Amino acid sequence: MANPANDIFSRNELYWGAEFQNALKSKHVAVFGLGGVGGYCAECLTRAGVGELTLVDFDEVSQSNINRQIIALHSTAGQKKTNLFEKRLKDINPEIKLNIIDDFYTDEAIKADYAADAIDTMRSKISLLENCVKNKIPVISSMGAGNRMDPTKLYICDIKDVKEKNAPFISNIIYQLKKRGIESGITVVASHEKPFCIEKISQTELLTTNKGEKIEFSKITPSSTPFVSSAAGIFMASYIIQEFKKEHENG
Repeated sequence: MANPANDIFSRNELYWGAEFQNALKSKHVAVFGLGGVGGYCAECLTRAGVGELTLVDFDEVSQSNINRQIIALHSTAGQKKTNLFEKRLKDINPEIKLNIIDDFYTDEAIKADYAADAIDTMRSKISLLENCVKNKIPVISSMGAGNRMDPTKLYICDIKDVKEKNAPFISNIIYQLKKRGIESGITVVASHEKPFCIEKISQTELLTTNKGEKIEFSKITPSSTPFVSSAAGIFMASYIIQEFKKEHENG
């Protein structure tokens, strides 16, 4: 084992060993959405030693992101999240391979060993999950970070076992996936906590993808605290690494 003072992954190896640490170098995870959930997920995967990440996000840091997003600071407001994470993750592990997609996800093909879904728009989220199932790409999806403040209420399960199906965002996703013949086979991070928001704020956004496609969508602004989105992202990264570890141990 390398000298713990000189090796950035030496503490990981004290838990799961040098062989698995080396195996993580060949793993590729695609992270969709680099907000409060996806940002923490991407960072933890990098610190774990995953060798390749594809980062997908079209947005810039705003002042309202500062309360919960790891990349959001007064000094980074107005900058592209993908650019900021490219610099940050390379600073953590200079050897990591990063594929940067500064765009709104529609229905593009996915190539990765695992996908982490932290998308907060309904259309893109459903499209991504459907593509993952059809192409047999393992995926874990965030479905319970907004409008909550207690991270101890988070849990991981198959989408068919989500108990709080009455929350509008979750119920709509489950309904739309069911219409497409998908009722199970998607791992999710959900929450037992009842969602709460003092005021409902919604707006219509219009953007143009890199391919020239014009996308119009309604976006509801949820309440968000510093606690749940970060924990959900950490849960997602931990689950992915555990799945890679099981795969490694089973040969």
